[in-house]
Amino acid sequence: MEQLNNGFLDKNGGDLKSLEIGFPDKKRPEKILQFGEGNFLRAFVDFFIDELNGEKLFDGNIVIVQPIGTSTTLTDIMNAQDGNYTVVLRGLENNAPVVRQRIITSVSRVLNLFRDFNAYMETMKNPDLRFIVSNTTEAGIVYAQTDKPDENATDPPASFPAKITALLYERYKNFNGAADKGFIFIPCELIDNNGTELKQIVLRHANEWHLPQSFINWVNESNHFTNTLVDRIVTGYPKDEVDTFAQNLGYEDKLLVTGEIFHFFAIEASEAAAKEMNETLPFKKAGQSVVLTSDATPYKLRKVRILNGAHTMSVLAAYLSGKDTVGEMMEDQLFVDFLQKGIYKEIIPALDGVPADELKSFADSVFDRFRNPHIKHYLLSIALNSVSKFKARVLPSILDYYKKNNALPEVLTLSFAALIAFYKGTEIKEDALVGLRAGESYKIADSADVLAFFQTEWQNGDADSVAKATLSNKSFWDADLTEIPGLSDAVAKHLRNILANGVKNEIESIVGA
Repeated sequence: MEQLNNGFLDKNGGDLKSLEIGFPDKKRPEKILQFGEGNFLRAFVDFFIDELNGEKLFDGNIVIVQPIGTSTTLTDIMNAQDGNYTVVLRGLENNAPVVRQRIITSVSRVLNLFRDFNAYMETMKNPDLRFIVSNTTEAGIVYAQTDKPDENATDPPASFPAKITALLYERYKNFNGAADKGFIFIPCELIDNNGTELKQIVLRHANEWHLPQSFINWVNESNHFTNTLVDRIVTGYPKDEVDTFAQNLGYEDKLLVTGEIFHFFAIEASEAAAKEMNETLPFKKAGQSVVLTSDATPYKLRKVRILNGAHTMSVLAAYLSGKDTVGEMMEDQLFVDFLQKGIYKEIIPALDGVPADELKSFADSVFDRFRNPHIKHYLLSIALNSVSKFKARVLPSILDYYKKNNALPEVLTLSFAALIAFYKGTEIKEDALVGLRAGESYKIADSADVLAFFQTEWQNGDADSVAKATLSNKSFWDADLTEIPGLSDAVAKHLRNILANGVKNEIESIVGA
């Protein structure tokens, strides 16, 4: 089997007719510095950039920086493959199977800043460099007190924001504070207002390190920190399917990354940054679902309420009914009907700020994503920390629905009861509350205070008392939910019926209503 080489197969390699291939031009100027070599960015932002290059809408390569750790295994593999790798996207569109395959050729090189600090710092001398992309995990954009790096430093600061501060100062010095040599930051870390948070920490470091006021002004005036919302499930290297992929593709790719077809990228930017990005990175022209906006809040709300809300409102009930994965849940028409009623009749009508056609289109995609046979989502994994998830994802829809209709949403109210039933356990072992499903135990994972609450309440009470205690727990919901007329009684009734007759019978009683 041939190995991937310079974006194409070696002579006599396999058939590439099914592949979309960008231009394997390593002579393109390096315009993007990327912190993070992981699967997500390589199947998300890097995929988009490669499509832009392939459509001749952009002419730039990506320099990837390994931001943490001294192990260079992945870095060495990427450089050995000249930065080239394959992305395979699989899923459903309008309930029909779709597969897209593309060799990514827009990564020029990968740097390990601990091994080659000088090469890393040299990137700041590149006048073409304009964008900085990052995904350093949720723990990456955090403040960590650190000493100011000295002029002869041979290692970077420990935290990501400190690395950026030092890098920006190097850039500032190299170009004497030129206004057009700042960066547009596109952070993809999964925290709210990620760019704003990064900027605040960078400025804090700049002040604590006593860097010149002129540099601080340059950071504020010549650099743009966007906030982003990212949405694509990336399943990574398909270790269980390696031989099948090698046979089908006709070559071996040690960097192969798989993901779902669906993608959405909202970038909240200033007017100036948005104008430049629309001209320089014309995502829309390439047919990509990327939105440049002055306010990403409606898109965040859409994702949390519909996609995340659909997960949280359904998976606990599905698990109690004997399902183990989202795929199994979607094979049961009763749960499909449950989801449809919950999303289209209760969640969407309670949402404001996003056009109805966009909400419906997004909701339709959720069903394709949940049915994707290539993604195996275990319900117990999704159930982690369900109380806080319910507060953020489902409770707001219940409250907004009630406010608009002076009535309670049936599906979401039942899902509240299913949550309480799922947390029915009387023993804590290995930091988990132990529940029972069909006589077999399962682990309920949440914070210690949440587990202790349900352990105590279920030991001492019945469905009515546990429902009332749960809804009145202000530490969970920041409010006493028993004050909402009828909610406590409705949840308690559903809970009694779930415990007596099973969750599927209770769902059947409302799905046809």
